[in-house]
Amino acid sequence: MKKYGIKKLFVRITLRLAALGFLPFLSDERYLKIKYQYMTGKKLSLKYPKTFSEKLQWLKLNDRRAEYTMMVDKYKVRAYIKQELGEEYLIPLLGVWDEPEKIDFNKLPNKFVLKCNHNSGLGMCICKNKNEIDLNRVKTNLNRGLKQNYYLIGREWPYKNVKRKIIAEKFMEDDNLAELRDYKFYCFSGEPTYCQVISDRSTNETIDFFDMEWNHMNFTGLEKPYHPHSKTEISEPVQFSLMKKFAKKLSRNIPFVRVDFYEINQKLYFGELTFYPASGFGMFSDDSINIELGKKIKLKR
Repeated sequence: MKKYGIKKLFVRITLRLAALGFLPFLSDERYLKIKYQYMTGKKLSLKYPKTFSEKLQWLKLNDRRAEYTMMVDKYKVRAYIKQELGEEYLIPLLGVWDEPEKIDFNKLPNKFVLKCNHNSGLGMCICKNKNEIDLNRVKTNLNRGLKQNYYLIGREWPYKNVKRKIIAEKFMEDDNLAELRDYKFYCFSGEPTYCQVISDRSTNETIDFFDMEWNHMNFTGLEKPYHPHSKTEISEPVQFSLMKKFAKKLSRNIPFVRVDFYEINQKLYFGELTFYPASGFGMFSDDSINIELGKKIKLKR
């Protein structure tokens, strides 16, 4: 037991050093094999991948289209969404900067959201009252976010060459919900299959999955400990049909991508595009779903 604990600690330190860029000799493939086993307890099969998570790792290494970099860039993707869907589906942009020191907070409204365009939340500031935030702390956190090499953490190739920036967006509120719901569509070569709904993200987060007829699914996922289902019924969103239409359009010709939306006061807004939910290391609570969704990813060798 002691020997196993020491080995696990060594692997953890190795992964940490590699994620910080200190082990450049460790290839993406080798890193993913080590991290996959560390995170899931299972060996990663890249030669014959079967499950959803295995195939996401395969896609990281083998499906590297240049346009993916634009699609994960929270700033540049806006032009793409404007072209594909229309500008009215974008959350209003308040500004974009290369460094936090250039932000003129006096020109921002009382409520706003600041985030880096290249990562998954590090450095984010959700401001509900400008008079109550510590600007120095906000800038420090944003600088930490800008320094993060998000690609190295999960070897998610699309993030490798994103030119790092800070963006400010309008703080969006729904008249009937204390907190916005996320609607995340799991899409396979242009076919949305399940919609993941995340509610009460900052308090008592719940996760529910629905099929494309808005039937509630029994499973949850992707990260342990699994979040519970919502205790209150989640009604089909007013814009569900439009969400499906847009998810289909944005995911065409892509083996897998998750297309995220918000519905705010019955109006649809684009969220983001995600190629590797939970970086491909997460599992659904029902293992048959890991197999089912794995079958839907068609790999082009």
